Amino acid sequence: MNKDQLLTKLWEQYADITPSAKKIHELLEDRGEEIQNDHIAIRTFNDKRVNIEVLEKPFLNVGYEARGEYNFETKKLYAKHYEHTTDKNAPRIFISELELEKCSAELQETVQDILNSCDQNVFNDSELVLSGSVWKGNSQKIYKSLLEESEYAAWMYVYGFRANHFTINTNALKEFKTLEELNSFLEESGWKLNASGGKIKGTPEQLLEQSSTLADLYVVDFEEGALEIPSCYYEFALRYPMANGELYQGFVASSADKIFESTDVKLQETK
Repeated sequence: MNKDQLLTKLWEQYADITPSAKKIHELLEDRGEEIQNDHIAIRTFNDKRVNIEVLEKPFLNVGYEARGEYNFETKKLYAKHYEHTTDKNAPRIFISELELEKCSAELQETVQDILNSCDQNVFNDSELVLSGSVWKGNSQKIYKSLLEESEYAAWMYVYGFRANHFTINTNALKEFKTLEELNSFLEESGWKLNASGGKIKGTPEQLLEQSSTLADLYVVDFEEGALEIPSCYYEFALRYPMANGELYQGFVASSADKIFESTDVKLQETK
């Protein structure tokens, strides 16, 4: 699979459970905008079978290389971002993992049970990153027990290996020069934004501003019955030039920490 095929499959999977992304995409295109993607984010656990080193492989194989590392102490996450070595227009890839050893014994045991329930050969699949939830069973009880401690783990249990969000490159938009302008347009068009830590996370001084919609609500068929829960969201990023005049390419951990909350059930309750 080449780079374009990989990125297209990730988008198709993501858009399938995030109808708002397609609608926002079309809304902007109808105004004459050409959408460029800033980055794609992917979640996982730091278990050696599925950790960042496993999920980065298909991206390394199509020309990406690791560029930055990030720690999120309160959410117990570690992340790396990747940039394509030759295609400067290719979106960055952001892969995070839940640091299980920092979680409760109960959560660790639950995640081990989930991973152990799989055909272990699935973890060797070169397209694991596109595989969704590969484990057996789909229990509301397990989802809710994980949710009590980690929204991130609960999301992973339901949705598995796929893009958690795509991101519009605001710098490439013609009509919207600031994130405030884009946010106002989206809210006037009926979209709810993640206000945790403010609707805009980051500052020009940090060289990156980010905002995002709240995740779509998606009906999941659990063994105990259907339940509507958050799926994925659409992010918007505006990058600023560094001292050398080139746009900043990395991420700001304190801002990303709040962006992660776009899938939080608690934020949905304030919609």
